Formats: sequence, structure tokens, C-alpha cells
Amino acid sequence: MDVINEFFECKECGGRDFHRNYHFSLRFHSVNFSDSLVYDRLVDEVYQCNNCKTKYSIEEINEVLEAIKAKHKNTALE
Repeated sequence: MDVINEFFECKECGGRDFHRNYHFSLRFHSVNFSDSLVYDRLVDEVYQCNNCKTKYSIEEINEVLEAIKAKHKNTALE
């Protein structure tokens, strides 16, 4: 059985190895029913190429993976 295995690659250097980095923050905002500030805890997930340190969001990676999936949608394996 044939298999196609295509990877997400860094646009800058073609690397396939990435580190996952998290950025933690609090976002403060006011609401009309209180004088106190309300906050949201945010966690941003960023992937960094091990070779050239280019950063990608999960959305950017998913876009490329969807394009790869669409490219092979009608590919016949022998």
C-alpha cells in the first residue's frame, strides 16, 4: 500500500522541526454594569522553527495543512 506523507515546512528554510511556545497574558476591559475592570486570561500558542527561528501561529499552520489536504484530495494511490 502506497502512502503520501507531506510535512508542514518552514517557508524560510524548509525546516520541519518546531518548538511550541506559549505566551500568557491578562486582558483588562471595562463593562457597563460595574466600575471594576474585568479580565480575561489569554494563552497564545506559537510555533518556532528550530533552524531559523521563524514563528508561525496555529492558524498559519492549519492553512498550509488544509492546502496540502486539498492538493491530494483526488490523488490516486497505486
